[in-house]
Amino acid sequence: MLNLSQNGCSVWVASSTEGLLTPNAVALGKFDGVHLGHQKVIQPVLHAGGQLLVASHPQLKENQQLTNKEYIYSTVVTFDPHPQEFFTGQPRTLLTPLDEKVQQLRSLGVEQLVLLPFDKELSALTPEEFVEKILVQQLRCQRISIGEDFCFGEKRSGTAKDLQLLAAKHNIPVTVVPLQTYTGDSPTQSSCVSTTPTQDVRISTSLIRQNLEHGDVENANLLLGRPYTLLGDVVQGQQLGRTIGFPTANLQLPKEKFLPCQGVYAVRVFNISETSDAAPSESLGVMNIGNRPTINGTYSSAEVHLFDWSGDLYGKKLAVQLVKFLRPEQKFPSLEALKTQIQLDCLVAKEVLSAGA
Repeated sequence: MLNLSQNGCSVWVASSTEGLLTPNAVALGKFDGVHLGHQKVIQPVLHAGGQLLVASHPQLKENQQLTNKEYIYSTVVTFDPHPQEFFTGQPRTLLTPLDEKVQQLRSLGVEQLVLLPFDKELSALTPEEFVEKILVQQLRCQRISIGEDFCFGEKRSGTAKDLQLLAAKHNIPVTVVPLQTYTGDSPTQSSCVSTTPTQDVRISTSLIRQNLEHGDVENANLLLGRPYTLLGDVVQGQQLGRTIGFPTANLQLPKEKFLPCQGVYAVRVFNISETSDAAPSESLGVMNIGNRPTINGTYSSAEVHLFDWSGDLYGKKLAVQLVKFLRPEQKFPSLEALKTQIQLDCLVAKEVLSAGA
């Protein structure tokens, strides 16, 4: 059965290729993170001034699938599960789980997200079969956009050039977007173990993950084009923070969410609950991600302390934007020593956040 839903706004999400909205202008890829490079791949299939960018392409006039009255949907097509997870059998954490991916695509103007079930059958399709069965027959593609490193078909045997040639047989134009590099400001220095320069390097999901693993939040955010964000519901914790004067909101995060290195971060926090009167629209604070070794914690948690805020946040949904990594998690000899360090963390975080870091 097709699971077609609108996720609260204008992005339709389809879990198969049956019964979805067609015809389509399609951006193909994995798109985990929806980073600056991904956005370049998506751009050619978006609408501009009410017209789909695909409409001016001369090849479309020869495409008999399309009538003058049909509307072309700007669509992102990706895979579920992630191909790496399918081939290794190991769960893979994601920079943007489904809800976050939908949110980011909606902000770009994408109208539909198709999750192709990545299974044995799909992975066994030859490049020719993938184009014919998936892109032509099921998606009714009118235009395709891919990154130049895109591979498809059995054993990743199809290249971007192959897709151009195969699609041309059906009068479907294919835009191949060059790999994007970051050429902005000089790379920032992180207070964690290692940094990866972003000057003139390829923007990729793996590089963003690497930066986050090293606590290099600033560079990860530059490559993403936005702050890396943790979305979660506030659940009841051990309530230890309030006993030392620093109450925290304990976030329940999606199990597939990729977490940065353990430690303390300066953060901006937004209450994105349906009823958001219970908290300011934006708050500043510090977040700890880790096992809380001072109290012999046995599981990883994500807890955020909001400055100048008191109230009940249980059941609320928060979006926590990571601004800067402050220090690794460490074990203190006493709760009093922990309290002193948190006070210092708050002072540093306030300086960072007030400076607009």
